[in-house]
Amino acid sequence: MEESPSKTSAAAAAVDSLHRSTEFRPFSLSPSPHMLAFHLAWLSLFSCFFSTFSVPPLLPAIRRDLHLSDADVGAAGAAAFAGSVLSRLAMGPACDLFGPRAASAAVSLATAPAVLSLAFVSSPAAFVAARFLIGLSLANFVACQFWMTSMFAGNVVGVANAVAAGWANVGSGLTQLLMPLIYSLLATRLPSSTAWRAAFAVPAVFQAGTAILVLAFGQDLPCGKYQRIRKHDPSVNSLATVLFGGLRNYRGWILGLTYAFCFGVELTTDNIIAEYFYKRFGVDMAAAGTIAASFGLANVVSRPAGGIASDAMGRRFGMRGRLWSLWAVMTVAGVLCFWLGRINTLWGSIMVMCCFSFFVQAASGLTFGVVPFVSTRYLGVISGMTGSGGTIGAVFTQYLLFSGTNNMSTQSGISIMGLMMIICALPITLLYFPNSGGMLCGASTQIQSYDEPNDHLDQYQNLLPSTT
Repeated sequence: MEESPSKTSAAAAAVDSLHRSTEFRPFSLSPSPHMLAFHLAWLSLFSCFFSTFSVPPLLPAIRRDLHLSDADVGAAGAAAFAGSVLSRLAMGPACDLFGPRAASAAVSLATAPAVLSLAFVSSPAAFVAARFLIGLSLANFVACQFWMTSMFAGNVVGVANAVAAGWANVGSGLTQLLMPLIYSLLATRLPSSTAWRAAFAVPAVFQAGTAILVLAFGQDLPCGKYQRIRKHDPSVNSLATVLFGGLRNYRGWILGLTYAFCFGVELTTDNIIAEYFYKRFGVDMAAAGTIAASFGLANVVSRPAGGIASDAMGRRFGMRGRLWSLWAVMTVAGVLCFWLGRINTLWGSIMVMCCFSFFVQAASGLTFGVVPFVSTRYLGVISGMTGSGGTIGAVFTQYLLFSGTNNMSTQSGISIMGLMMIICALPITLLYFPNSGGMLCGASTQIQSYDEPNDHLDQYQNLLPSTT
């Protein structure tokens, strides 16, 4: 069983001894640093997803102007994910060293011009390069999860992580719905080749605006800004110490593989699903965008449901409950993904896709219900490893199955992707936590922490009073 953290009274929220909130109320507009960080984190990440996936729904128009081949489209899709692989891994140490607020705003502001650059591309190579640079913005996910773990106690951190990421991921669905509408509106007054280019000003401005909000109103920790707290002990946590300390934890690698074939598959599906329905079932661009939007919009409930399930199973069965629920949900998602590729009717495919979206997104929420318990000292690196796994999985599946360089049909690729999910869920059985056990065995009889005893984040939060 997982112990609930002790509570102390506070004006804005019930908190534990580290001033992290022990309550999570996502619809609260409380000015407490916890809920303000929550709303800033998910909105900033939402804008990054909106920007990254603003391209696929406009591909029919972009293809005509830039004369893109299937291979070009596949390469651009893989590039969008490849851009975030190293950026997510780098974001982990950046959060550990500089705090999530500065790291989040920096990556959003740095990549917003790349979104706007789509208005000026004139060749397939430039298009691929722009998508690569835009993909760097998805590193914001790591900052989001780090920020939530810094603000919320262990009894609610699973649902806090899941709701923040789930609401943010809605951006990948909403953009499928809104970008064709923005394009259609502009096309009534502009030529088609100008309309789709002008449409990208919307996600670029939106992304830059959310970054400014994070800088203006965000707070790294309940008790102050990260850099101010670090000054109390500047000798700890060099970049090398932080990076290699996290990389040697095998649990981070397994969770990275797990995330590669739940969130990675979700990203790939976001990238291909609109064109899949457009080509296979002959629906028009607006209808294909609406169908694809339903996949991403499911994140409103599905990923939070995974976080809620993880916390509930953790309270009832400890870490074993979290791991079993993750394995079961990911396996069901794999079965549904396999089935999606075998359905030959439009409405049947839509129904299976909706069920698949719920389970694959819930599996992502369940994964980050485990991550906060792996290592608090190297939380940023572990989050970065796991988050990078998601984009590596997306690059791998996009390139292997949907690159346009082989003779495989999209529906066959979808089914093979489902089989990969089922297989890659199996290593979850190897995860073991000495203090709380694993899927197949209980806790060690000689209980001892598997992380360094003097957690740096806990020390820092206790150095200052709970004021900014």
